[in-house]
This record gives sequence, C-alpha cells and structure tokens, in this order.
Amino acid sequence: MNDKRKILIIRTDRIGDVVLTLPLAKIIKQYISNASITFLVRDYTESLPRNNKYIESTLVLPVKNGRINYFKLVSLLKNESFDTAVIVYPRLRISLAVWFSGIRQRIGSGYRLFSFLFTHKIYEHRRSGDKHELEYNLSLLAPLGIKNIEKSSVSFDIQINSKSEQKIDSLLQEFNVPVDKKLIIVHPGSGGSSIDLPISSFIKLTGRLARELEYSILITGSEAEKTTCEKFMIDKNTYNLAGKLNLEELTALINRSNLLIANSTGPIHIAAALNKYVVGFYPKIKECSVERWGPYTHNRLIFSPSIDCKNCTREQCERLNCMSSINIDEVFYKITNLLN
Repeated sequence: MNDKRKILIIRTDRIGDVVLTLPLAKIIKQYISNASITFLVRDYTESLPRNNKYIESTLVLPVKNGRINYFKLVSLLKNESFDTAVIVYPRLRISLAVWFSGIRQRIGSGYRLFSFLFTHKIYEHRRSGDKHELEYNLSLLAPLGIKNIEKSSVSFDIQINSKSEQKIDSLLQEFNVPVDKKLIIVHPGSGGSSIDLPISSFIKLTGRLARELEYSILITGSEAEKTTCEKFMIDKNTYNLAGKLNLEELTALINRSNLLIANSTGPIHIAAALNKYVVGFYPKIKECSVERWGPYTHNRLIFSPSIDCKNCTREQCERLNCMSSINIDEVFYKITNLLN
C-alpha cells in the first residue's frame, strides 16, 4: 500500500520564480514526513526541480502551438493521483485542470475570479510588494499546517550534475580561459519583467573589471542576446559565452564562479541559491524592488537609482531614465572591496 502523501507544486513562469519556489519542498518534508513532492514547470526550467534532492519528480507543462494543452494536462494530473496541489502561479486553464483532475486539496490565491476552484485560499496581494516573493510562496503552505517559517530553515538545495560540469570544462578550454584565474560572470540581459541597468553602464563596468582585476570576465546570455553580449568584448580578459549554455550548464558555470553581476533576472537567483556573491541592479518600483525580488542571500551588493523619487512607476522610471543614475565607479569600488 502506498502511504505517501503526493503533493504537487505548480510554478509555470520564469527561472527566478521557480528558484524562489524550490525551498517549499524541503520545508514541506520537515513537517510532513511521508510527503512526496512533484513540481509542474515549463520545459526550460525543468532542470531546477530535477536537480533538487527533496523533489521526487518533475512534470513539464504540455504546450501545443504556444498554448497550454488542457486535455493532456488533465490526463497527466489524473494519472499521478495527487492528494494536494499548491498553485503558486495561478492561471485559469491550469487551475481548471487541477480541479477537473480530482485533486482533493487545492491551495491558491483568494484574489482571482476563478479562486472558487481552490479549496483553500490565501488572501495576499503580491502586487503590493509588502514582502519578498519567496515569503509569499511560503504563505501558501499555511493550509498544510506550516506557518511562521524561520528564514534560517530556507534552503534551495540545487545540485550540479557531472555532465554539466564536463561541458563547462570543455567550454572554458575551448575559449582559452586561463585555469589559474577566478571567474566573474556578467549577465546583462533580462526577461523584461523589470527595468535594467543601461547596456552602456554595464559595458563601462565590465571594462573596468577586465582591465583592473585579475579575473576572467564571462559574459552570458541567450542565443538572442549574442549580438548584445558581443559589445562587451572590449578586453582580452572578456569571453562571450552567450548562446553556448542551456540552463543546467549555466547553473554549473555559476557554481564555478566567484561572483555574478546581473539585473533582476533568473541567474541572479540561481547564484544566490548556490551561495555565490551577487551584484544586482534594481529599480525603486515597488513591484520590481529588491524588497520583493532581490536575491535571497546576505552575500549581495544591491544598487538602485540615486534619484529621490516617490511612488515610482515603470513609466516614470523609464521617462526619467532612473537606472542611468547608478554610479558605476561606486559599483566598481564596492565590488573590489567585496572581492578583497
């Protein structure tokens, strides 16, 4: 007889969102000893839960022609016979599929038009940005009897596999990256969910790092960001790895590095989860702020606009070009002190 309590955690948005949901698995198991955890995610984030030792299995959201394949999803969930679903990222078609698949306990936000599909509702407005995204995620565990979670118990438990390690060895050798130098990763792109540091500022910072520090500077990004990343090739100590790595391999590279510099984007959360030093650039917009979306670590330097603005909005931030007010010389000196 199977006495496992099968719990499904649904997080089908971006890389950073999934990283900030991973800690739920270990915390659930600390309270529910017979819990078996499954994550439902998008295909491109699948490696994150798959490489977490507290997660038994990973399901990939079925998609056809860019849309969720509803009937296939229902069939997938029915076959698994879950006892509980925690819908961290509530969307109508997914919530309907969870309801129709017969999962008895369904936990989700109380502030959606379709919240009647959930048996247990959490009444928190995330857009208010009153606390960190990870802490909003932890609030969803209250119906499981899990409350007042200590920050010290939060861990991400991302493991690096040997195949990805070997790929990184080969790639660094292919690019002739010196084996005796430590590594800094600069990840200038983002998914567009926040306001970024201007590329010109990023290039200025990268130039100083490459010229004045004894580190190899690795520029990372997607295939689509390759041309932008090529603009960073301004010194012999810089290497453009854009488009060369999948997420699992990028995670292994981050694990190999000493520091990652990025906007508010997925890799900064991976680096924080791996206990690396991170440098991040965040606007003052409340729903995009460091208080809501910052890397969940003490090993960080965060820079925000020096402009003194009130009730900042995306439109105002873009109009005033707020992120360009970040002093790159100050960023460089603080990075130098951090590395020393």
